[in-house]
Amino acid sequence: MRSFITRPRALAVLMAGTALAFSPLGGQATAQLPADQVGKPCLTPAEGPSARGGFGADHRELSAAEQKAIDAKTAEILKAKAARGLAPQAGKLAAASVPVYVHVMRSSSGAGDVTATQINQQIAELNQDFAGGESSQAANTGFTFYLAGTDRFNNNTWHRDGQSTKYRSQTRKGGKNALNIWLVDFSYLGISTFPWDYRQKKAVDGIRVHWDSLPGGSIIHFNLGGTATHETGHWLGLYHTFQGGCTNTNDQVSDTPAESTPTTGCPATRDSCPANGTDPIHNYMDYSWDSCYEEFTGGQAARAHKMWTAYRA
Repeated sequence: MRSFITRPRALAVLMAGTALAFSPLGGQATAQLPADQVGKPCLTPAEGPSARGGFGADHRELSAAEQKAIDAKTAEILKAKAARGLAPQAGKLAAASVPVYVHVMRSSSGAGDVTATQINQQIAELNQDFAGGESSQAANTGFTFYLAGTDRFNNNTWHRDGQSTKYRSQTRKGGKNALNIWLVDFSYLGISTFPWDYRQKKAVDGIRVHWDSLPGGSIIHFNLGGTATHETGHWLGLYHTFQGGCTNTNDQVSDTPAESTPTTGCPATRDSCPANGTDPIHNYMDYSWDSCYEEFTGGQAARAHKMWTAYRA
């Protein structure tokens, strides 16, 4: 896993004539391109946590030791906040209404200029997904989202996610509780930061999402807004469901059964690990198609609120 998260766009646009291969380290997915595209491979980020796709120096791998250290630090922060009355009572989730700032990075010719309707639909999708509105089995995480502002830029470099540190630093709005979404055109679906990195990387905190993955976009199987939901899960501190593969700790959430590799498409069922439980193919933190996504679990909700209280409240 990395501190920024990416969901590979290759899963969306290379369904025909493409073989997917999964790295044993962090469960990252890479794709082997058709012969006529080998000069433009989809790269696994060299640094950082990536969630449905991404690249750049703002990503770094998290070793098992680092994850353990993050958990220890989180517990220390929560204990201190509880002592000061700044943490919710045991068994209760923190109430969190998240302001969302959307930055539309258009090209000089206007490519990537999503409509206000699409942006509103994406906010509605976030609210539905985090409220458990797609399945009776889904948890209501308690997180709600509202559009706090939208701005638009005409810059070919920024549109292609070039100079990402610069453009995010110059355009990010709000504090640690504000979700910034940059809509760009790159070879992936999305990238996210983790909450525990905010103190060191506050200027670039947020998620980058392919503009064409918003509701009404044209990326087949990934145009219902699920990418932003997935990346926001990372922004709130959730790992992929396949984090760690078939291990006891897996994604550090007890009610998401372990899976060895990311899910491709939307199979009827899948069981890739010997432990109890079939793969959580309908979970927003897998790599399934948007139409397959249905739920966050109660354990994921509890973890997200723990991370929110520690790092974003």
